[in-house]
Amino acid sequence: MPPARAKLRLTGPLADAARIYLQYKTPLKRGLLAAIVITVLFRLRAALTLSRRARTLPAGRKGAAESAPTQAAAAAQDVAPAGRGGRRRKGKGGVRAEVDAVFLQRIARILRIIIPGVSSKEFWLLNLFSGFLVGRTILSLYIAELDGRIVSALVRGQGRQFLLHIVYWMLVAVPATYTNSMLTFLQKKLAIGFRTRLVNYMHERYLSNMTFYKVANLDDRIKNADQLITQDVSKFCESVSELYSNLTKPMLDMALNNWQLIRNVGGEGVFSLNVIVHVSAALLRALTPQFGTMVAEEQRLEGEFRFIHSRVIENAEEIALFSGDRAEHQLLDKSYNRLLAHVNRIYTTRIWHGMFEDFIIKYFWGAAGYVLCAIPAFFDMGEAVVSAAAAGAASLDGGDIGSRTQGFVTNRRLLVGASDALGRVMYSYREITELAGYTARVSELLNVFDDIAANRFQKTLVSNANVEILNHRGVIEHSDSIKFVNVPIVSPNGDVLVKDLTFHVDPGMHLLIVGPNGSGKSSLFRILGGLWPVYGGTVSKPDIKSVFYIPQRPYLSLGTLRDQVIYPDTHADMKAKGVTDSDLAAIMAVVQIGGLVDREGGWDAEKDWKDVLAGGDKQRIAMARLFYHRPRYAILDECTSSVGMDIERIMYTHSQELGISLMTVSHRPSLWKYHNWILQYDGQGGYVFTKLDAERRLALQEEKNSIEQKLIEAPKIEKRLKELRALLDEESRRGRTGAADAQNSTAVTSSNTTTATKTTPSGVGKTTVTSTTTTTTTTTKAPKAQQKRSASPQK
Repeated sequence: MPPARAKLRLTGPLADAARIYLQYKTPLKRGLLAAIVITVLFRLRAALTLSRRARTLPAGRKGAAESAPTQAAAAAQDVAPAGRGGRRRKGKGGVRAEVDAVFLQRIARILRIIIPGVSSKEFWLLNLFSGFLVGRTILSLYIAELDGRIVSALVRGQGRQFLLHIVYWMLVAVPATYTNSMLTFLQKKLAIGFRTRLVNYMHERYLSNMTFYKVANLDDRIKNADQLITQDVSKFCESVSELYSNLTKPMLDMALNNWQLIRNVGGEGVFSLNVIVHVSAALLRALTPQFGTMVAEEQRLEGEFRFIHSRVIENAEEIALFSGDRAEHQLLDKSYNRLLAHVNRIYTTRIWHGMFEDFIIKYFWGAAGYVLCAIPAFFDMGEAVVSAAAAGAASLDGGDIGSRTQGFVTNRRLLVGASDALGRVMYSYREITELAGYTARVSELLNVFDDIAANRFQKTLVSNANVEILNHRGVIEHSDSIKFVNVPIVSPNGDVLVKDLTFHVDPGMHLLIVGPNGSGKSSLFRILGGLWPVYGGTVSKPDIKSVFYIPQRPYLSLGTLRDQVIYPDTHADMKAKGVTDSDLAAIMAVVQIGGLVDREGGWDAEKDWKDVLAGGDKQRIAMARLFYHRPRYAILDECTSSVGMDIERIMYTHSQELGISLMTVSHRPSLWKYHNWILQYDGQGGYVFTKLDAERRLALQEEKNSIEQKLIEAPKIEKRLKELRALLDEESRRGRTGAADAQNSTAVTSSNTTTATKTTPSGVGKTTVTSTTTTTTTTTKAPKAQQKRSASPQK
């Protein structure tokens, strides 16, 4: 075995400084500890200040949100369009996503949702996860010490100790591998648990009080709620679970490894190394780009790209008929190119940031760690103040190469663990910034849900919007009848369709609603159904389940044929009402589609009914759904456009027999006889609400149609009259020309007759004179007849 080398001794000013330090070591340590405690307290105070400041943000945001929907100018400034996809964002950078007070406020709110209390499953999963993290750290410390012993035995040539430590190494591998597997499993379980909590919370908010409709139609802030709920929530929950593991385990590793290093090499070296690490970490953090904002913008651009694709699917028929594939291709390419350019910017930014980060964490910190590990091997701080004999004894006691190797390997293992832990903490800062992006997206959706629940909307208004009306809210009362009293019909973008509408529908009344397109017929039903706000007046209506709506294109859900008839009830609801499949078959027989059940494979057949059923069958299914529910009122919006008049008669008469009051939007005169009241819009903001006499109205309508038809043909009659006048004028001109020629011919004939009389007998001359007289009379009467024909058109 080679002789042990003597450790380096400090000489000169370094020795004096070391002597002074060792003399006042205890008070210096206490002062340093006090400074650290004071620093931590100041940090906590700053964090509490940020938290209190964050609590004051919702009030300001709430006030801004209340005023924004009612001010066209403010809405135009605060909510600016972003691309053709219709997605709207605040400012140029989109949603703000930074690690600041706003982020703390957002993440605190979401954490209260995903971990509702100490009795929740997620809370105990988190505790179990934390326990395995502690166990893994303890195992890491033992493995570091065992690693040093194995290398020490190998250097010293102690085969028995080497094999024994190898056995220990294999034995400790069992709990270590189990711990690692459980950590991965619990992390995934936490992510699923968090997502389940958050998705359930969002579904409860999204699918209640018509929020899903209002998000898409009354507010411009969210255009891709489906992506937010399905993708962004999943990424947020995975990021939270990973971040907890990537923060808790490294911080615990740093604490325990530093504690062990202090025991092995002294607190001075560990403190110096920590100073170097924190200074370089602060520099690295200062140079870290805003990855949170980048991630939020990437998700926004992903949403726009997906939204444009969904528009192509939704409007495929119209696009195909217009041959708009090239235009849509350009829109998709433009959206994808924006996304691609932004992703490339992120990747480019991560190149230089990753280089600088790896240099600091792996190489600079690694070099400092090697220096720290070398302290026990090369230096002995105590030799500056202790006697030479004591120093020699200490050198002999631990100065062999095996001890130095064991100490170096153990300390290096601890240092590598601490360095790796600190590196993961630094990497976690980037993960925190990305988490801030996901948090901003999810929080934005939750804020929109809150605003919509409070009837606060941000919508781009039309140029002629009546802001004063939008500032008001009407009164909604519960009643057995439907009554509108001075209620303005206003679209969400501020377009006033009717200034004040007043009408009522009592049980037993059947109201027909007519008017031109865009006059407010469907808008009335949206207000009645609670889809649009009431901007004034008083709306009295029964419970929402007492009013049933059937559109022109009925909605067919996913599920069985039975589900289509009883929608939105479930099979269990149907059984609770005491309704059987036989009752449903009787209803289907009323609308004359009883054979549909056997044709499609029974009540439990599941198909894509939207594509399987024809248009007429869909409308009959909708009417069968109405007969199943038997509401007090039914809104029928052109719901019989695809069925014949005989089926139409059955639908309306059976509805009235069931005691359902009908409110129908239709222009078909065949439906008038089923209604006794009419609400007619004029398309200019006016309306008429009165009783309907179907027979008299049909007669008036027929007379009106007849007059309109005559008025349509009037230009043709006038044109024909002008043609006839032109023809008669031409005939008159020809007649006058012929009369002049006839007079000239008569004069010549008379002259010849006189000459002939002188040379013939008297009888012959008499005859000739008589003939001449007759001819003269005829030619004299001809112009008079022509004058009568010429005067006739003038009369």
